[in-house]
Amino acid sequence: MTTTLDDAATTLDALRGVVDGDVIGARDDGYDEARSLWNAEQDRRPLAVVRATSPADVAAALRVAQDRDLPVAVRGGGHNTAGGGCCDDGVVIDLGPMNRVVVDPVARRARCGGGTRLRDLDAATQQHGLAVTAGMISETGVGGLTLGGGMGWLGRKAGFAIDNLVGAELVTVDGRVLRLTEDEREHPDLWWAIRGGGGNFGVVTEFEFRLHEVGPVVPVGLTFYDPGQAADVLRMVRDLEPTLGRDVGVGIFAISAPPAPFVPQEYQLQPVYVVGIAGFGTPEEHAALMDRVRAAVPVRFEMVTPMPYTALQSMFDDSVTWGRYAVYEKSAYLGDLDEATIAVFTEHVARRTSPYSQVIVDMMGGAYADVADDATAFGGRRDAGYTVFILGLTEPDDPSSERPWVRGLHDALVDVGKRESYVNGMVEVTESDVRRVYGERKYARLAAVKAAYDPANVLRRNANIRPA
Repeated sequence: MTTTLDDAATTLDALRGVVDGDVIGARDDGYDEARSLWNAEQDRRPLAVVRATSPADVAAALRVAQDRDLPVAVRGGGHNTAGGGCCDDGVVIDLGPMNRVVVDPVARRARCGGGTRLRDLDAATQQHGLAVTAGMISETGVGGLTLGGGMGWLGRKAGFAIDNLVGAELVTVDGRVLRLTEDEREHPDLWWAIRGGGGNFGVVTEFEFRLHEVGPVVPVGLTFYDPGQAADVLRMVRDLEPTLGRDVGVGIFAISAPPAPFVPQEYQLQPVYVVGIAGFGTPEEHAALMDRVRAAVPVRFEMVTPMPYTALQSMFDDSVTWGRYAVYEKSAYLGDLDEATIAVFTEHVARRTSPYSQVIVDMMGGAYADVADDATAFGGRRDAGYTVFILGLTEPDDPSSERPWVRGLHDALVDVGKRESYVNGMVEVTESDVRRVYGERKYARLAAVKAAYDPANVLRRNANIRPA
C-alpha cells in the first residue's frame, strides 16, 4: 500500500477528532520513540500512533483504520520479537497510557490496564506480598505475555498467566466493549480463545488476575559452570526434577557471564552455563536444595542470596536491553533431558557466534499441568518437561548472522523431541507454523471464534488465526 502526505494528514486529523489520547505522526516530536520496539531489527513507520487512554479511544482508532482500509497494530509493551506492536503505513494502537494497577489484597485479585508492564504489576502486587506468573523480563507487556500463555519463575507454583486470569475487558473490531469473566455465559468461546489464542479476537484493555502469596523477599541461587560441564549440568537438573516440589522455579541459562562484582574476572563476558533456582517455600528448603546442587556438579562460582521478588523478576533485564540488539528467536518443547537431547543441546549451543546470544531452558511441571488441555486455547504442551527459548542477539547492523545457529538448534531439538514451538517464542510465523502449534482441532475452533469476532482479519499482526 502506498500512502501520500495527504493520506497521512487526513488520517491524523480523523483520529484527533475522535480520540482523547495523543495521536503522533511522522512530523511530530516523539514519533521515533513512539514507534520504537524492543527488537532493534523491527523498524517500522506507521502513519499514526494512537496513545489510547480508554476503551473508547481503542474503538475509535479501530473504526478510523477500518474506514480507511489501513493496517492495525496493537502495542502493549512492544516486546514482541516479531514486531507485532508496530506496522508500516498504518495505525498503531498503543495501550501504554492504560497501565493502572489496582490490587484487592483481601480477595487476592489484581486488575491492570492493557498497557501495563510486568514491572508495574509486580511492584503493585508485591506491596501486599502477592504475585502472579509474569515472565522473567520486567519490561515485557502483560498483554502479549498473557494472551499467548505466560510462563515465568512462578509457573510451577501458580501455572501459566492464563490459568490465573479471572476476567478481561475487550474491545472488538466493531467497537463493542465486552467484559468477560471466568464464569462467562454470554461469550464462552471468546473467553476460551483469549486464554492462549493471542490478540486475534479483540484488543484487551484490562486483565484481572488471581494472585498468590509470594515474597516480598525470596531466596535465589545462581550456580555457574564452564561450557565443558554442560552435559553434567543438564543431567543434574534432569535428575533433580522428579524430587522437586512446586515451591521452586528452575531455569538453565547458556549465556555470557555478566561483568558483575560477584563474577571472577576470568569469567566475565565468557560463555557459561547457569542454573537458577528461586525458592517460594522456606529458606531452609532452598538451602538444602542448593547443597544438593553443589554436591552434584562442581560449581565454578555462585551467587546465593535472598532478594526482593521484584529484583528476581528484573535480574536478566540488562542482558536484553530495550532497542540494543537485533533479535531472532525460536522455541521448542522438550519431553525430557534424555541423552539424545543433551547431545544435541551441548553440540549446538557451542556453535553460537554472538556473545550476546542466549538459550533459556524453563523447567515445566507442577501447576503448569493442572489445567486440562481443552480448558483454554493454549497452543503449547502442558505435559512438556521443559521449554527452550533460543535467542540470537546481534548488533543491529548484522541481524542475520546468528539465524543459522538459532534455526539449527531449534530444528535439531524439534527433531529429537518431536514437539513444536511456544507461540510467544516465534519470530517467523506462517499459517502452517500456527496450525502446528495449536493442532488442527484447536485451530479449527479458534478460526471459528475469529470468524465471529474479526471476520475481516483486522487484527492480523500476530500469530494469526485466519477466520474460518
